[in-house]
Amino acid sequence: MSGGRDARPVLVTGGAGFIGSNLSDRLARDGHRVIVYDALARAGVEANLAWLQSRHGHKVEFVHADIRDADRLADAAAQAQAVFHLAAQVAVTTSLTDPREDFAINIAGTLNLLEALRTRAPETPIVFASTNKVYGDLADLDFRLEGDAYRPIDREVRAHGIGELRPLDFHTPYGCSKGAADQYVLDYARSFGIRAAVLRMSCIYGERQMGTEDQGWVAHFLIRALRREPITLYGDGHQVRDILHVSDAVAAYLSAWRRIDAVGGRAFNLGGGPANAVSLRRLLGHIGDLLGQDVEIEFSDWRAGDQRYFVADTRAGEAALGLGPKRDWRDGVADLARWLAEERGIPLPGPMLAEAAA
Repeated sequence: MSGGRDARPVLVTGGAGFIGSNLSDRLARDGHRVIVYDALARAGVEANLAWLQSRHGHKVEFVHADIRDADRLADAAAQAQAVFHLAAQVAVTTSLTDPREDFAINIAGTLNLLEALRTRAPETPIVFASTNKVYGDLADLDFRLEGDAYRPIDREVRAHGIGELRPLDFHTPYGCSKGAADQYVLDYARSFGIRAAVLRMSCIYGERQMGTEDQGWVAHFLIRALRREPITLYGDGHQVRDILHVSDAVAAYLSAWRRIDAVGGRAFNLGGGPANAVSLRRLLGHIGDLLGQDVEIEFSDWRAGDQRYFVADTRAGEAALGLGPKRDWRDGVADLARWLAEERGIPLPGPMLAEAAA
């Protein structure tokens, strides 16, 4: 990264989304001009865009366009000093309903961007937002139920999580489309010398997350609990995920850009790791403690491709990207609860009011 000496803007596709808006904000605060390229297809992201524009004014240039529009995407990419590719169809459920659109956005849209860089800006680095879904449902691993959580029997996985050497195994159209895009990015680095890196994300949470049942489940749980509405768990709720605060995710994206010539052509897991692994039931218990109230839970059938356990082995990424300690999930969830209550005009419950006053 050039420390502001390069006057060209940074392109963030999906820049009005949850992670994209946090990344765009950090880039603008660091003195960069930012092209926020977004179709505004996801409900609520207009508020993120307005927030960015109110904070940064002319530093944020908005391009209202879809990544399936190859010409407009190429024009934006050609003028950028770096590209962060976060625009995507992000829900497994949507991919099952309309797999053709999922393909067109996640695979063809990514190919549009890679071709734009190959033909018009071959030196421009790109960091791609992939997913832990590329590893499939991990059905070959054995787990046992311990308390409220599934735990792996394999000692190495239990100690460190799922590493990048794990064979890829795409499940659901969403897993196939994101996995194919992941592999296209890595192959364009190999075949054409594109300066590219891939971050395979676990569950990222934090401020500016819309939080629906299909995507952004930590915020979704909090929104339902703050409204005293029931929360549906698909499966038995003993599923374990490693959750990472968005500020830590942004730091990883920026470091991948800074170190692109050292990490180009590689994929890294990006998640909370074993220290921030939590079962859905435990997270709901923590939310209940925060709010000082019981959380009403309902249950439904398991979803296609759902992993009983996913915790990322993040050691390779931490070493290669020089990442520092991660934020503890308990503190991060409490901060997100306060932000959501303020944004949605929901009165803070007694325990959180007392903590805020202290």
